[in-house]
Amino acid sequence: MGHMSINHIYRQFANAPDKVDITGAQMVLIMKLTGFCWNVYDGRLRQEDLADFQKERALPQLPSLMDFAGYVLFFPSLFAGPSFDFVDYRRWIETTMFELPPGTDPKSAPRTRKQRKIPRSGTPATMKAVVGLIWIFLFLKFSAWYNTDLVIGSDYMKYGFLRRIWILEMLGFSTRMKYYGVWYLTEGACILTGLGYKGVDPKSGRVQWNRLENVNPWGIETAQNTRAYLENWNKNTNNWLRNYMYLRVTPKGKKPGFRASLATFATSAFWHGFYPGYYLSFVLAAFLQTVAKNFRRHVRPFFLTPDGQRPTKYKIYYDILSYLMTQAAFCFTTAPFVLLTLPSSLLVWSRVYYYAVVGTAASMAFFASPAKPWLIKKLNARNRVAKAEQQQRQQAQQQQQQQQQQHQRQTLSRESTMEDPIMGGGLPSDPGQELNDAMREIKEEVEARRQRGASVNVPTGTDMKAAVEDKLGRKL
Repeated sequence: MGHMSINHIYRQFANAPDKVDITGAQMVLIMKLTGFCWNVYDGRLRQEDLADFQKERALPQLPSLMDFAGYVLFFPSLFAGPSFDFVDYRRWIETTMFELPPGTDPKSAPRTRKQRKIPRSGTPATMKAVVGLIWIFLFLKFSAWYNTDLVIGSDYMKYGFLRRIWILEMLGFSTRMKYYGVWYLTEGACILTGLGYKGVDPKSGRVQWNRLENVNPWGIETAQNTRAYLENWNKNTNNWLRNYMYLRVTPKGKKPGFRASLATFATSAFWHGFYPGYYLSFVLAAFLQTVAKNFRRHVRPFFLTPDGQRPTKYKIYYDILSYLMTQAAFCFTTAPFVLLTLPSSLLVWSRVYYYAVVGTAASMAFFASPAKPWLIKKLNARNRVAKAEQQQRQQAQQQQQQQQQQHQRQTLSRESTMEDPIMGGGLPSDPGQELNDAMREIKEEVEARRQRGASVNVPTGTDMKAAVEDKLGRKL
């Protein structure tokens, strides 16, 4: 870290883009080395003291020098990333990464070439490379239209306020294209080696190659909140900061708060270098993240059903507004990251009236005021009313079901006791059953007489008909 910091300072004062700069490769090495050290430290702790993530990556034993050197100097990701943990590298060189999970149908195994265990990766790697080249081509085009000279020049103030914000957005988009292109190319190189393999999708049966995915352009450009924006940008660096900084500075048993966010963003800025623009961007981003959490916890639930599962009819308006606010806030916040120097950063911020700083400060003051307890009270009251209404509906449904069941029982009881001796043709409602009952009683009478020794005369058909008619009480 110290050697990289010296190189950062040299790069900053030299300000010579035509010179070879090794700080990018050193930044990747820092991620690998610090992650490796934490993994070794976790390997010395008791299993019950580790989280699931730590258990999976802990190293109880040090690897060989050859394995360690291969991991640190892995060429496809040496200069621009992506970074990954040693556990992934070891599973790759041992080819255990490509084994099918227990119980998986062998027919679903991905195709390989001859005796190789690494699935065929030429097609997905080529697609990544082609998309990366397209992003670089678009960067060359857009950067000619939207660049730092435009926003710090005098012509910038000829545009209206909203147009100036739009130019800031396009400046950030043009800059992101460069990173999109480079990261797509390096990810394609990792896929070609097989290290990007992430198993087979159980639903579609297709091979997944996104283990080392570093950026999701669509997720960034359509992000509706800071969390979505940051999670889709420089993913592996975010994982490194979250797992080895954000969660490490948080006391065990407590949730990460503002101090953890601020420490993480400060570390990220120090890791990037010493340009003032980095610190302006990352410190403001920490405050933005805190404000976004408050809005998501205390405002967003009003646009959802009380159970939080379904959106209300007004949710679409909240989504549109949050998208516009997120994109506008981040194009302001990331401008110093592009401009780098303090005078240029403050100049551009002043030309858009520090709108993100003002909005962030106002939001922080709002949630620090009695407004926050008032929102919580309103939300709890809304949930109580909704819960009471739900209980009433459930009770009404239960009563209705009970009434229906009682009505059915009464109907069955009436049908079983109701006498309906005459049907449309003058027949009994169940002639067969009544005739069987009559014959059974006649047989019982005959058998009783035989047992008493009395003579029994077998009745003729006419006598039997007369007996049946007498039993039924009607003519047949």
